[in-house]
Amino acid sequence: METINKTARIQFFFRPFSPDPGVQIVIFVAFLVMYLTSLSGNATIAVIVHLNHSLHTPMYFFLANLAVLEIFYTSSIAPLALVNLLSMGKTPISITGCGTQMFFFVFLGGADCVLLAVMAYDRFVAICYPLRYTLIMSWPLCMEMMVGSLVLGFLLSLPLTILIFHLPFCHNNEIYHFYCDMPAVMRLACADTHVHRTALYIISFIVLSIPLSLISVSYVFIITAILRIRSAEGRHRAFSTCSSHIIVVLLQYGCTSFIYLSPRSSYSPEMGRMVSVVYTFITPILNPLIYSMRNKELKDALRKALRKF
Repeated sequence: METINKTARIQFFFRPFSPDPGVQIVIFVAFLVMYLTSLSGNATIAVIVHLNHSLHTPMYFFLANLAVLEIFYTSSIAPLALVNLLSMGKTPISITGCGTQMFFFVFLGGADCVLLAVMAYDRFVAICYPLRYTLIMSWPLCMEMMVGSLVLGFLLSLPLTILIFHLPFCHNNEIYHFYCDMPAVMRLACADTHVHRTALYIISFIVLSIPLSLISVSYVFIITAILRIRSAEGRHRAFSTCSSHIIVVLLQYGCTSFIYLSPRSSYSPEMGRMVSVVYTFITPILNPLIYSMRNKELKDALRKALRKF
């Protein structure tokens, strides 16, 4: 009971990127610009899809929902990270606040990974079964897939967060990160974390490998179908539609696998923090850029919207 009370009173601090305040200000400006760019880019995609009836198709429905997920995903981390950059890591976070941030980050990140697999399935149906596309990808099914992505993210996040925050935390309260990431928080526990690390590894492997396997299988069939298209223009259009999704998948799954599936012996807190910047700040910026640059319908809708202003 005494250990639980001590743990409940603990406040965590985040280690600064640099002891030099000038360097911290430069990083703050970079993070702020990336965060605002991510918010505006993803919000633009969500609004454009909502306002244009020509984009009310399953593909753009999932893309708009991915954009909304990215907004909440980045916002679960960026505000506190920005405050800590200005305060040189002196802004504390309670253990409850840390657990809440971890829950929402894993919940939204997990839903993001599942949604990317759903988007791959959507492309698979569109390219391999074009005549039956509207019949297969009905709106009730699209809604069920979207809700399913959120439910799976929730079911992934809740038990992991509870498992980690049942650990006792003692005197070392400096997190070698800019948010409450699971491996970084577990390193502060004053107890054996072997079971917790094993559970995190197994769940991360399942959550990353199953959707990635589904995406890979989908693209094997997609590429086979595209190569059968006789017209060069048709092949180019199909590849253009899918290539943006592949780039996003490689970025998201590559960075996440590095953090959660690396052996503990090879895990570097500093490298983990750097890689985390990619999928918490950079990837949410690249998503709208990649999709808008490589998608003619979305570019046309964006131009029409800009002309109105």
